[in-house]
Parts: sequence; C-alpha cells; structure tokens
Amino acid sequence: MDKLVTIIVTVYNTAEFLEECLTSITNQVYKNIEIIIVNDGSTDNSSEIIEQYTTADSRCHSINLTENKGVGFARNLGIEQASGDFVYFVDSDDFINEHALDKLVQGLGNKTYIMGRTKKLTNKEDSNIDIDEHEVTIRKRNKVFKVLQNLSVLNSLFSMEIIRKYNLRFSEETDCYTEIAFLLPLYKNRSVIYQVKESVYFRRLRNDPITNPSLMQQDREKILKDFLTVYNQLKAELKGNNKEQKLLDKLLIHFYRSKFILIMRDATQIDRNFEQLATAMEKVSPAQYKNQNLLVRGELKALRNHKLKSYKRAVSIHHFGRESKQNFTSKTKLTRQIYKDILQKRPLNEKKIVFESFLGKNYADSPKYIYEYMVKHYPEYEFVWSFNETNHDIPGNAKQVKRLSLAYYYHMATAKYWVSNMRQPLHLQKREGNVFLQTWHGTPLKKLVFDMDEVYSANPKYKQQFYEQSRLWDYLIAANSYSSDIFKSAFKFDKVMLEDGYPRNDTLYINNNSDYITKMKTKLNIPLDKKVILYAPTWRDDEFYEPGKYKFNLKFDLQKMQEKFGEEYVILLRMHYFIADDLNINGYEGFVYNMSKYDDIAELYLISDILITDYSSVFFDYSNLRRPILFYTYDLEKYRDQLRGFYIDIENEVPGPLVKTTDEIIDAVLNIDKVTIEYKEKYDVFYDKICSWESGKATEKIVKKVFKNH
Repeated sequence: MDKLVTIIVTVYNTAEFLEECLTSITNQVYKNIEIIIVNDGSTDNSSEIIEQYTTADSRCHSINLTENKGVGFARNLGIEQASGDFVYFVDSDDFINEHALDKLVQGLGNKTYIMGRTKKLTNKEDSNIDIDEHEVTIRKRNKVFKVLQNLSVLNSLFSMEIIRKYNLRFSEETDCYTEIAFLLPLYKNRSVIYQVKESVYFRRLRNDPITNPSLMQQDREKILKDFLTVYNQLKAELKGNNKEQKLLDKLLIHFYRSKFILIMRDATQIDRNFEQLATAMEKVSPAQYKNQNLLVRGELKALRNHKLKSYKRAVSIHHFGRESKQNFTSKTKLTRQIYKDILQKRPLNEKKIVFESFLGKNYADSPKYIYEYMVKHYPEYEFVWSFNETNHDIPGNAKQVKRLSLAYYYHMATAKYWVSNMRQPLHLQKREGNVFLQTWHGTPLKKLVFDMDEVYSANPKYKQQFYEQSRLWDYLIAANSYSSDIFKSAFKFDKVMLEDGYPRNDTLYINNNSDYITKMKTKLNIPLDKKVILYAPTWRDDEFYEPGKYKFNLKFDLQKMQEKFGEEYVILLRMHYFIADDLNINGYEGFVYNMSKYDDIAELYLISDILITDYSSVFFDYSNLRRPILFYTYDLEKYRDQLRGFYIDIENEVPGPLVKTTDEIIDAVLNIDKVTIEYKEKYDVFYDKICSWESGKATEKIVKKVFKNH
C-alpha cells in the first residue's frame, strides 16, 4: 500500500533535540513521505537546523512563523498544507524507530486510523530495541477511554478522509490539552482501537523542566487552567453531541482525580482555582459521579454547588486520609509526617546549628572546618552533627544524631542554621528564619546540572529536583571566581555567594609543615622514609551494572610500579566510596594503602608528594600546595565526548602532564623534577586562576558573614 504520509513536526526552541528528531524521520524505511516542519517562532538556532534538512532533502518543507502561536495553531497549519493520504505527528524533542511508519502502513488495511506504541525515553539505552522486519502484530484495544485519556496524537496515522469528515482541529487558545478537540470526534463512535506493536515512537522525558520545559512540565496550575479553558470551550461547541459530551465529562473527572486534586493540597490554590473548577463541574452530568467513591462524590458535589467551605473540608479529609494511609505503611513516611505536622511547629532555636558532610557519611570537608572554628570561637552555640553512624570521634560537645531519624528531624526543624556540602533531602522544608549555608564540595571540572544538555543517569527528574533543592540555599561558597561564575549558571543561584575560598583548604596553608606531616604519617602508619603518591580518580557516570551495583578495575599495573619505584614511594588509593570495599591490594602491603574510607582527604593531600588524578576536582584543591600533579587520562576521548564534558580544556590548561599508560606514569614519577620545571609556567597561571582567594582564613571570614549577621 503506497500511501503518501504527511509528517507534521512542530518546533519551538528544541534545537538540542531537533537533529536527532529530523534524522529519525528522514531515515524512515517507508519512503513515500512529505515532511512539513512548522517553526513556531523559535528563538534558538532551530531555524538553522531546519534549513539544513530542507536543503538536503526535497521531501522536507518548512513553515516559519515570526512569533510563537502554540502547538495547536502550528499543527492546524501543518494539516492545511498537507497533501498526503494520511497525517502523522511528531514532537520535535522526540524521535522514531526507523520502521515506525512502515509498520503502521503495513497494518492499515482499510482502516482510517491506527496507532503504534510509545516508549518513554530517559536515556540513550532505552532506544536500543530489536524490531522484526517481517512481522506486524495488530492489537485490538477495547478500552477506548483508557486510550483517549492519554490524549496523544503521536505515533498514529490519521487519514485525511476522517480529518475532513469530522473537521478535526486542535484547540489554539491554550498551550496544553490542545489534542482534546482533535480526538473527541474521532473516538465518540469507536468501540475498538487498532495498535501496531512493532511501530515504536520514543517520547523523551525532558530532564530540564526549569529552563526549557515541555508543555506538560509546566506549572500545575497553568495545566489545570488550560484544561478548564478547553473543556468550557468544547462544552459550548458540542451541544447536542451526547457521546462527545460524555467523553469530555469523563476526562474532567479523570484528570481531577489523577492530577488536579494534588493541586488542592494548598489552600491558596483552592482559593485561586475554586470558581473556575466549580463552574466547569456544574456542566458535568451527575451520572458521572456514580462510580466515584464517597469522598470524591462529596468533593464533586461541593464544587458543583459552589460551596467553598464544604469543598475545603472534603479535600482536607481526602488528603489527610490519603497521607495517613501512605504514612502508616512505613516508619520512614510516618517520621516525615511527624516532622512536617508537629516538629516544624516547635520554637526555632536561634543558637542551634546542624552540620552534615557527604550525606552523613563522614566528618570532613568544609562543614568540619567551620564546626571546629565555631567550637573554638563561639562555644555558646548548640552544635548537632548528622551521621549515618553516630560513633565519630569529634572535638567539642556536639550532639551526634542518626541521619533521617526522628532526632535528626527534630533538630532540622528547630535549628536556625543548616550547614551542608551536598544536596539535602527533597522533603526537607525551610521555616521562616532558617538559614542554609551550602558549602558545596569541590571546584567543578565536569559540567554541572543546567550546564549539561543531557543527564545519562537513573533519574530523569535530576535537574528539576536540583533546582527545587537549591532554592533553599541562602549562602553558597565559591573557592574562586571561576567557580562563582559556574555556580550562578549551573545552579541558577542568585542569593549570597561567599567568595572567600574553601574552609576545607585552610589546613593546606596552616598545616603545610614538616611537624604536622610527620604526625599525620605516623597516625596513618605511613613509612616516614618514603615519599607518597596519592591516586584519587573521579567516579565515572557509566560505571554501574544497574542501580546499586557498581564495577571497578584498577587501570594501571601495580606490580610494575612497585618494581620501578617501590623503594622510594608508597601509593595511597582514594577511590569513590561506591567501590571502596571492592579494592583488592593483597600482595602489595607496605606499598599500597587503601585510604578510600579515610574521612578527610585534605590530610591526605598534606602528606602526599605527588597527586595522580584524572577528571576529579581534587586537583583544584591540591594545587594550593604547588606540588606535582599527573593526570592519568586513559579514557579521555570517551570521557570528554560521550559523558559530561569539561568547563576547561584539560589537554591545554591543567597544571601537569596527561599520561595514558603505566609506563608513562612510571617515567613521570622517576623524572618528577623535570616534569615540575616543564609545567612551572602553566602551574603558575593555573594557581593564580584557582587559588588566589585562598589564604588560610576562609573559615573565619565566612563564619563572621553568616553567623554574626543574623
């Protein structure tokens, strides 16, 4: 069946995804297509990308709008220009399997409408699927309303015959739910929907709903208002069309229960949206209430009768019941509810500070140095440390509480000050008067959060969650102007940036002397007559088998290194905590020491004569010592090009040589004086850029700004 298919692609500021989208369309196995690309007033470089495709492929045609008119308008414009027998819609941040259209066309027969399968995409691996080129499996979907409630026109073939017959058009007055007007007439008389299993459309779950959200990642209140606008408009237009009216009412009830009731947790949201929602609910046939539970029926009737107080009471009972049911399923949820409903109402202690480092894993980093300074100079404060295990030997009289315990939540709820170097749990809420000092945990080499295009990790909500968490920070510490600029961009941070250096680096200036180094070597049982090489690589984002299971192989030859410089040096391994217990150094006792679980890496810096790293931010801190640094970058091309990218040119800007083999490491170590001379000028430039704010007094400056100003 050689039907001409018109593919309509609407584009609005999706340049980062557009090439992948258009390439997947032009590479379709089914060739009898025309491609109409509607550029809906994009302000990024989407127009340049579109021009490349219209120039290279005669099947591609573009319509360029000078201002953004919305997806409904753009799709309607595409339909008006279509000359195909069938129409197929693609969102410009998605892409399709090369067989997607071919399989749909094969499954058509005499059908005027057929749909394929949509697969949510969070990373590249999700698109690695095998399609049988010779098979077409047609499923009958008998639950038509269940298909309709997805409100998707994607990966479906719509014949121009039915588009003209029913005058199918998208709503143009809103951004969201424009598909309802298009789909309702199509579904009203259908008892079955045909689906082709082998036709696969990849729907991207965008990981940046803050900077560039998809339509359905917009504010919930905006989504609610758009739905009600479309609902009211169609209700007025569909008088007398009982089947469409019924489907429309079912959609309103469905979305009220699944989405809109969540907005009504907040009393201010109820006040803002009650009248519009109540006016819409008036139009719903009471017959739609019959299958709802008692609570929901009460809410719907209160809405229908415009009884605000009754509705608030019903919604309050609904959410209390819902949350109570969830909370009593686990001790964790119950503890969080006690924190929210009871502990946060306790008085705020103006002199209490809660400290945490690396999510409670250890006593280290800038929180440690801020705490020790305050213990010495401001003992009148009440100090609390959050740990995963509360048996740490720390100076001062701080309480130690188990992280995420009831005691932890009590102190988080009642402490005026929070000091942490990592993101806090999403469910933590700041109170009026809370002050959050975010110290962060390194100068960035790898791109962070909003400076990253794609996040290939297990959590597609990473950027959104990071944004929400960072809104709670009042102060953020930057060690240098380089970091300050990046943090403002990558974290979208617009509060107080403390530009005084890192408290954790003060020790590199105060304790950089032979007495302290000897004391530390003795404490750690490191031979006093040996020089020390510290190996501290980064964690690689792709080094896991599955969430919670990690893989690791040491990438150099310890035996060869021991033979070549074991008489003069020892090696300290400081690996990521994920694989700290998996290191096997049997046979290398006295030459290799596993320090992966040692709390304070700054103390390891001080006793080390040479640092070997790769893409970890440790070299920024270590450069304060002006000691040699080697960069073991055996996978540079992969790491730079396929993972997260760098802020600086590692091949030209770092203060030491890039080595890629064990032999190159050995040669550099044996000739370290020569390496130092060769890289002196580059090291000096780097030091001025990264270390110029450091003086050994960062802690003192920061404490006076944060704790004495409140």
